[in-house]
Amino acid sequence: MDTSPHTLQTLFAQLGLPSDAGAITDFIARHAPLDPDVTLPDAKFWTAAQARFLREGVSNDADWAEAIDSLDAQLRH
Repeated sequence: MDTSPHTLQTLFAQLGLPSDAGAITDFIARHAPLDPDVTLPDAKFWTAAQARFLREGVSNDADWAEAIDSLDAQLRH
């Protein structure tokens, strides 16, 4: 069982995206601000698999929910 904390770095790695600090900063800068009417999983920049992972992570209040919420908040500022 994986008990390591889920951070933005591990979330990006799980999503198959570059996960170093610079890549995360660039991703957020490229995609922010996210339209307030669009839920994070419905943003056009995700693949179907990434969107499904994000949707399930939030709806199931999974271990990933906190990292997903953090990404969502950063994309809205």
